[in-house]
Amino acid sequence: MTKHTGIIVLLVGLMFSGLASATSVPPVSEPIGGEQWGHSVKKVGNGIYVFRWWVYRNVFIVTDEGVIVTDPLNPKAAKLLKNEIRKITDKPVKYVVYSHNHHDHISGGIVFKDDNPKFVGHKNIVKELGDHPNAVTPIPSITFDKNYTLTLGNRTLELLHFGPNHGESLVVMRIPEEKFLFVVDIVTPRRVAFRMMPDFWPDEWVRSLKEIEKLDVDYVISAHGPANQPAIDPASVVTEQREYLEDLMTAVKTAMDNGTHSPDKLQKIIKLPKYEHWRSYNEWLPMNVERIWAFYHMGW
Repeated sequence: MTKHTGIIVLLVGLMFSGLASATSVPPVSEPIGGEQWGHSVKKVGNGIYVFRWWVYRNVFIVTDEGVIVTDPLNPKAAKLLKNEIRKITDKPVKYVVYSHNHHDHISGGIVFKDDNPKFVGHKNIVKELGDHPNAVTPIPSITFDKNYTLTLGNRTLELLHFGPNHGESLVVMRIPEEKFLFVVDIVTPRRVAFRMMPDFWPDEWVRSLKEIEKLDVDYVISAHGPANQPAIDPASVVTEQREYLEDLMTAVKTAMDNGTHSPDKLQKIIKLPKYEHWRSYNEWLPMNVERIWAFYHMGW
């Protein structure tokens, strides 16, 4: 049994106007498509764009030789994405890169089939998609074990695998020239963890974030966030996410060590006031607590 079975207006308040430091955020163009609860595109770097659909985000990179698309989301969103790309360039989509196996992030790949792109993902995604097939999600033809560097035109996209954390195929994507990192699911700034943390292994999640913190990165683009949230954040959000998880795990473990073993009681007594301003704190913190209870109580 593997651990896989066990479980993103830009922050650019005017104070963040330059590239001077790792705690500031680079300037970003105004949205060029969509509306608040539909979709939009923001240019965040040289040929680098963030596409938002509802509370999902991905990144696409326009080069002299074609386009790299990450996480095509779903067929509806992917059609909107393809239309926005066509407004910017007539170059074909050469690569579609999957962050991991979950259908809500990658099931729009079929929309780009006419461009005849190569689909890219970690080798573990082949089995995961094979076990849970989806007709609109092409299987990657380019796979890799640990890390992979994708080059197209004058751009480079590094795909980095940190082992099991959120499933077993998740990769984070680094654009080395701008020191951007595109992170899916394991970093969602200023929001507690998603509900019962489906397909997350808490200790491996923390370990992975510690390793990501060591990367040469200034800015993070996360795959989730409502329209009024920044499209890009300082790299410190990785540390904030790790600290939340560690504080959550410590609080649950301490309460259990002190004799509270009922998940229902733990949900009622554990509060993390440091994070009460984070999104979904009231709704999801109790579910986060129960997930960590299961981790310590059941090894799950």
